[in-house]
Amino acid sequence: MPDTDAVQNPAAVCWVRVALDVPLPGPFDYRSDAPVEAGLRVIVPFGRRKMIGVVVDNPAEPSFDPKQIKPIEEVLRDLPPFDGDWLRLARFAAEYYQRPLGEVMLPTLPPPLRKPSAYQGKRSAGGPVARLDGRKRKKARAPAEADQPPALNDAQQAAVETLAALNGFKPVLLYGVTGSGKTEVYLRAAERVLAAGRQVLLMVPEINLTPQLEGALRARLEAQLGPDGLAVMHSGLSDGERLDAWSRVQRGQARMLLGTRMAIFAPLSELGLIIVDEEHDASYKQQDGLRYSARDLAVWRAHDLNVPVVLGSATPSLETWQHAERGRYLRLALPGRARASSLPAIKLVDTRRLQMKQGLSPQLLDAIGQRLERKEQSLIFLNRRGYAPVLHCQSCAWVSNCPRCTAFTVLHRSGNGGNRLHCHHCGYQATVPRACPECGDQDLAPMGRGTQRIEEHLAELFPEARILRIDADSTRRKGSAEALFASVHAGEVDILVGTQMVAKGHDFARLGLVGVLNADSMLFAHDFRAPERLFAQLMQVAGRAGRHQNNGEVLIQTGYPEQPVYQALLRHDYAGFARHALDERESTGLPPYAYQALLTAEARELATAQAFLQQARAMPEGEWAADFPPLDAIMLYDPVPLRVVRVANVERAQLLVESTSRPALQEFLRVWSHYLPYLANEARVRWQLEVDPLEI
Repeated sequence: MPDTDAVQNPAAVCWVRVALDVPLPGPFDYRSDAPVEAGLRVIVPFGRRKMIGVVVDNPAEPSFDPKQIKPIEEVLRDLPPFDGDWLRLARFAAEYYQRPLGEVMLPTLPPPLRKPSAYQGKRSAGGPVARLDGRKRKKARAPAEADQPPALNDAQQAAVETLAALNGFKPVLLYGVTGSGKTEVYLRAAERVLAAGRQVLLMVPEINLTPQLEGALRARLEAQLGPDGLAVMHSGLSDGERLDAWSRVQRGQARMLLGTRMAIFAPLSELGLIIVDEEHDASYKQQDGLRYSARDLAVWRAHDLNVPVVLGSATPSLETWQHAERGRYLRLALPGRARASSLPAIKLVDTRRLQMKQGLSPQLLDAIGQRLERKEQSLIFLNRRGYAPVLHCQSCAWVSNCPRCTAFTVLHRSGNGGNRLHCHHCGYQATVPRACPECGDQDLAPMGRGTQRIEEHLAELFPEARILRIDADSTRRKGSAEALFASVHAGEVDILVGTQMVAKGHDFARLGLVGVLNADSMLFAHDFRAPERLFAQLMQVAGRAGRHQNNGEVLIQTGYPEQPVYQALLRHDYAGFARHALDERESTGLPPYAYQALLTAEARELATAQAFLQQARAMPEGEWAADFPPLDAIMLYDPVPLRVVRVANVERAQLLVESTSRPALQEFLRVWSHYLPYLANEARVRWQLEVDPLEI
């Protein structure tokens, strides 16, 4: 019940505006006996439950009837309040990506910091931060062995000097071929910023890249940072580990942060430099909840703080390359490898008239044999995990479909000899049938091949070789990826079979050969970004070969060797590929020459989802038409089903919105997203609005 004294004397009450993680327009007003500083977390009642929220304002007057406003239960002061920089970042993300402010702020926090049960109850013991601080058994980290900084080549030296001379905001594209020493440039730039008393944020696209880079950072910077001066933040950490990293950052104890995309929201109050390694990587785009681009937010945050941001890549995104071409970004080039080694020789193996052995060409098998004789490592790259993409019956053409999705189930073989069918979309699993469910024939056969099948076949062909597979299946357990990569670095592996997990960022000293299988699968994809992704993926995996010697070799098996993307790869010609791709995008009016948003609807029936999208498409001309801005610069396409229509018995469709003006698109989305919840509630569909989608 509201406090009657406070209601009768509202002047004696402090009004507090709180952002909560709920899918409703907010923030929400509460009352307090004393002012509560913006940026502090509070425990508040919301309906019949308690929630933790973030204070964002102390308004002079509430936004609705004071008699209905409930009091704050508890103010949490175990960590410093979020500063104005962090609050501005959250507000910008909420406005740009069209999400309630609380749905931006709260999910970025480690789970213990957003659970009321962690602060209230008999076992709370002062809250999760107090419990973390009170642990006496925390193991002291052994000091890292300091490394000797290598001599810089001319291009590296020029890049380091240019970065040192920057003052204020400047986006910098560090464009360097694979193995050109971009990491060393990052380290030199970080040393300078840390020496000035500022903090540094270094982001990488994937979790498995953090151990190797963390080792390099500790070896070079631990003497400058101290034992607790480096924090690591990614989703593979336990709740306690994330809380430890977050609390050290928020308290200013950690001055360097290494992390994946979530790290862009870390509360770094003295940030002086942001580095985004492999800036082109699609992993920087969140694919659920708040669908933000960490790379784009890094540029915005650097601009807001008036500090430099370095975007590093051997294959920059076309958006970043266009900015550099037009002079918006400063481009620094590292055209050669840092060590005395040349770029690998790339060769196309035309598979159209070859006799293949389980997807492996005679040329590739011969090359593997030669590397084994030289005691060098080989990497076989196939971006498809499992044993085979589908199981089929040769008698009646039955195939293993998922009963809950419009997709095949993938055949997986376990170490104990058991076979199972897995759906990679919904998680459905089933045992392999003894006979065909349609005709009863027992001759069921795998169709196609995944990493497990390639690993098995290579073991038959090269029985003396030590073969290791690294993919999402072999690295499920915590720490397993780090251990597997360590065995490769230690020379305990002769042939490495892997997916995109092994394609970027890793420096394998003994690796001389890279073989690429099934690259053509991306050539004719419906997504207009497929050629860009294919070029980047192949250039990155090719860059693993010959990083420490001059005889690196890359064999790409293809049935379409004349394709422009492959011809550009042969020349190591990213600039030529980018020029051709940008000309195509401009002629067809696609990003970066247009701006897009994607509305996705989910329902039990496809017709329901499409009907909702049709209503959403017609909304600017309906009863709310007066609220919408002019639609001259807005294009709303017809709703279409997704490529995989049904996932987990839910059917999905999408509607694309496009404009040549980013401000015009944002103005339209602001109004549209306000009314979409009402429309979706009536239609009983789930919906998601994504700004700057990467997959359509």
